[in-house]
Amino acid sequence: MFKKAVLTALFALATIYPASAADGSKNAKITLVFNHELPNVPGKSMRGVLVEYGPGGYSPAHTHAKSSFIYATVLEGEIKSKVGDGPEKIFKAGENFVENPGDHHGVSANGSETKPAKLLAVFVVDTKETELTIPDKK
Repeated sequence: MFKKAVLTALFALATIYPASAADGSKNAKITLVFNHELPNVPGKSMRGVLVEYGPGGYSPAHTHAKSSFIYATVLEGEIKSKVGDGPEKIFKAGENFVENPGDHHGVSANGSETKPAKLLAVFVVDTKETELTIPDKK
């Protein structure tokens, strides 16, 4: 039980700090807002991640934990996204998209240079996964 609590705390701390230029992002803040094991699906958890982009903000191209299925909803503003081989698209507040396990997220950015944007990404992921987002290697 103690190990689980420590891992959960470390995971939360690792995801609440604003992304920095060192990881290739700009004007982006990522916050873990919930982490809940699914009682009817042993070994799986649901995690909510709030992504906040300031004007012109973006995250680098990335993949997610291999087990993760993601349902993302735009809460505010516009999010520019390109997942897998799909087209680059602008999603407005209230619109959503999914990412399947193994998908590459080539573009994740604020669709505006003047207004902020927010996105809630809900992950269904193996409980043991600690790193949800893996930036592309340069």
